[in-house]
Amino acid sequence: MHPYSTLTPDLVLDAVERFGVRSDGRLLELNSYENRVYQVGIEDASPVVAKLYRPERWSDDQILEEHAFVLELADHELPVAAPMRAPGNGSLIEHEGFRVAVFPRLGGHAPDLSAPGVLEWLGRLLGRLHAVGAVRPFRYRPAVTPETVAGDGAWLLDRGLVPGYLIPAFSSLLRDVLGRIELAFEQAGSYTRIRLHGDCHAGNVLWVEDQGPRLVDLDDARNGPAIQDFWMLLSGDREGRTRQMADLLAGYELFRLLDPRELVLVEALRAMRLISYAGWLGRRWEDPAFPRAFPWFASPRYWEDLVLILREQLAAMDEPPLAV
Repeated sequence: MHPYSTLTPDLVLDAVERFGVRSDGRLLELNSYENRVYQVGIEDASPVVAKLYRPERWSDDQILEEHAFVLELADHELPVAAPMRAPGNGSLIEHEGFRVAVFPRLGGHAPDLSAPGVLEWLGRLLGRLHAVGAVRPFRYRPAVTPETVAGDGAWLLDRGLVPGYLIPAFSSLLRDVLGRIELAFEQAGSYTRIRLHGDCHAGNVLWVEDQGPRLVDLDDARNGPAIQDFWMLLSGDREGRTRQMADLLAGYELFRLLDPRELVLVEALRAMRLISYAGWLGRRWEDPAFPRAFPWFASPRYWEDLVLILREQLAAMDEPPLAV
């Protein structure tokens, strides 16, 4: 049985009402695969967002540490959705075998990262977030390290997910990519590990006209180098990425300086994401939502394309880091 086989609409509505609100019965499933996330209508009030955490992914301590970080950010007036508290309980409850948190719904739309001023505004928000995150590290949440992604690569090979005719090429390429990632972290030196958003891409940013960006979904918050929250906002050719980084830093460094040694990690972090994404899909394949949403993962074409992309990424890691 997959983790969400017993999940029903009534279970979700009952869980939300334990937070001291009364549902009007409206339930809309939102785009999320790792957890199950729903917008729930509330009588005489704005809707809320209910998150039912995937069983056995995070411990209670790790989830509560994420909540404490978001609440700390909200206390510093950062635009984030802070978890609600259930009467007589904290921000996390257990209901019918699921751990549940409820958040206010934030309005907004996807940002246009190419529009003037958007990246600089986002940089200011990240600077404020990292200034809070640098106060102390997470105690229970993991860190961004090469060792994690090495485990994902070994798992993919051990489980036989890579087509047989690609195993020699994939294994050799994986070894080279992991070696280059480790070298990049060595070149970065003793950078400061801080608390991060961890998954800061345009899909986790809501833009409100005249109010700017709001950050959502800190489910992947962890310790790591500040540059982790930058690189997913960069795209295009080298000249374009250099310009985008400069725009981000124009806002960011009003609140916190970025260690320039971390720039060597940009392409290494991108390579880590490619490998960990494949591992994430493989580990979740027993969940029926994944074959429906990602049917191409089971095709040889996906692995052929991944080999080509990793080769390109290996070459990208050999280029000089962005100079800003």
